Amino acid sequence: MRVVIAPDSFKGSLSAREAAEAIERGVRAVFEGAETRLVPIADGGEGTVDALVAATGGRLVESQATGPLGEPVQARWGVLGDGATAVVEMASPSGLPLVPPDRRDPRLTTSRGTGELVRAALDAGLRRLVIGLGGSATNDAGTGLARALGIRFLDAAGHDLPEGGAALARLERIDLSGLDPRMASAEVLVACDVDNPLTGPRGASAVFGPQKGATPAMVAELDLALGRFGRVAAAATGRDVAGLPGAGAAGGMGACLLSFTPARLRPGVEIVLEAAGFDGLLAGADLVITGEGRTDFQTAMGKAPVGVAAVARRRGVPVICLSGGLGEGADQVLACGIDALAAVVPGPMALAAAMAAGPALLEAAAARACRLVRVGMQIAAGR
Repeated sequence: MRVVIAPDSFKGSLSAREAAEAIERGVRAVFEGAETRLVPIADGGEGTVDALVAATGGRLVESQATGPLGEPVQARWGVLGDGATAVVEMASPSGLPLVPPDRRDPRLTTSRGTGELVRAALDAGLRRLVIGLGGSATNDAGTGLARALGIRFLDAAGHDLPEGGAALARLERIDLSGLDPRMASAEVLVACDVDNPLTGPRGASAVFGPQKGATPAMVAELDLALGRFGRVAAAATGRDVAGLPGAGAAGGMGACLLSFTPARLRPGVEIVLEAAGFDGLLAGADLVITGEGRTDFQTAMGKAPVGVAAVARRRGVPVICLSGGLGEGADQVLACGIDALAAVVPGPMALAAAMAAGPALLEAAAARACRLVRVGMQIAAGR
């Protein structure tokens, strides 16, 4: 039995590596002699730096940056094994876990720290940049990042706007004259796990704002503000990107990078899987087990398990997805190459308790799944 184990992180509970190890223990509890290959993955959010650094034999770098609330934080970015490519993930300096639940207000949070890591990579002489957009606490259309790179956002009186997405409702002009000239020659690859536009019912504010603390009134306010940003940015750059797939990623960071940098957007999981040589690892495999903290309709939009399943489907290898929780629209992933979907938590349990028991719960879920696989094998063998 050859099993490829390729989970994303279970945010707040398990890193992708820890999740893979827990699943491996569950597999071997049923198939003692199983040959396993562990491929911790990410889709642009938390764990993207670790996954790419590990896959390429690169190194991690620690830098101080501005957190989403404007306070200093310690953040990590990476240099890939080629020595020429930097990888930055928004989740590290600008991530939602950095904001206490009682202070979550996406009208005010800033992505400046992500821009400071990009600038650190440029200062280190790196001109190939991979920027992961998942897991952010922000809804500022990437203006914090842009400010860190020298762009100014001005009101009608010519004054700089304050940080945060709500202030963009007063945006009149964008001054690009101070943009770091090194960005013109940079290659920017954006790891993006969603295809949402900047505004509207599927836009950044409507879809992702509530996860970051936005009330319905805040969502409406932010959607209007990001619409204003899109129009003024188009006038300043000649690029109307608001309706492009991925423009709404990470609170509009996709639109920022498409507007002001030579960025290309690609599904983050594809970038990670290619770096790990995932397609080659599937040769001769009998089963793929993937997983994530929560599976719902957003997973089908291109998150990590669906990216894994797309490659496995081409190889004809069945895929099981183990999920910390199943939300609205979870079954949509069954049309995306995932053959079976199972919740990790076996019964009612407080969220905090489930997260604390994550390794044991995931191991047990993997064992349950493998027992069902074994039954299927016995039926196929005529026993």
